[in-house]
Amino acid sequence: MLKFTIHYGLHFGLPLVIALLFFKKQWLKVYVIMLSAFIIDLDHLLANPIFDSNRCSINFHPLHSYYAIAVYVFLLLPKITRVFAIGLLAHIVSDSADCLLI
Repeated sequence: MLKFTIHYGLHFGLPLVIALLFFKKQWLKVYVIMLSAFIIDLDHLLANPIFDSNRCSINFHPLHSYYAIAVYVFLLLPKITRVFAIGLLAHIVSDSADCLLI
C-alpha cells in the first residue's frame, strides 16, 4: 500500500507542485498538460503481463527507456514543448520510485 501511495502521490502531486511553484498564473493549464504525459504509459500494453507491481518500468518499456528519456530532456529546449517535457520527466521520476521500492 505504501508503494502504491508513493507512486501515485508522485504521479499526481509532483506535476501539481511544479505547476503551482513555477506557473502560478496558468497552473491549471500547465498541470493538465503535464498530466497528459501519462500517454507514455501506452507502452505498457506491449508488455506481458501488462501490469506487474514488482517490475521497474525504467528501461523496460520503450517509452521509459534511457533513449526516450534523452529525447524528453531535449524536448525541454523548445519553449513550445517544455511543459510537456517537464511532465514526461516528472512521470519518469515517479516511475523511478518503483525501482527503489521493489
